[in-house]
Amino acid sequence: MKKILILCGFTLIAIGVLAWRAAARPSRFGTFTGAPKAEIASLISEPKNFAGKPLLVEGTITEQCKAMGCFFFFRSGNKTIRVDIQDIAMTAPMREGRRARVEGQLVRYGDGFQFYASAVEFL
Repeated sequence: MKKILILCGFTLIAIGVLAWRAAARPSRFGTFTGAPKAEIASLISEPKNFAGKPLLVEGTITEQCKAMGCFFFFRSGNKTIRVDIQDIAMTAPMREGRRARVEGQLVRYGDGFQFYASAVEFL
């Protein structure tokens, strides 16, 4: 009986360690350079004023790529902007509904614009 209890104890510890390691994924990808902060609403309403300039934006992730987490959307009112993070965090942790801080540039994407990230931190 004592051996069974010891074996159960070691099993629980091993499962706890594995669960902790799985949950301790990195939350910061890329290198932040200190770009000036911009508001998401401004990027959406006046994209040509911000295109190609290094910027920092913060917001709540409203939707994220379900396959690998390689892009997500920030919302302002009823409009959204796509944030592409695939070059720095191709398999990013799923953080839908949480806040993120992203540094990068606004670039053309299809008929509109998207925010192309060089650094991202999930808060």
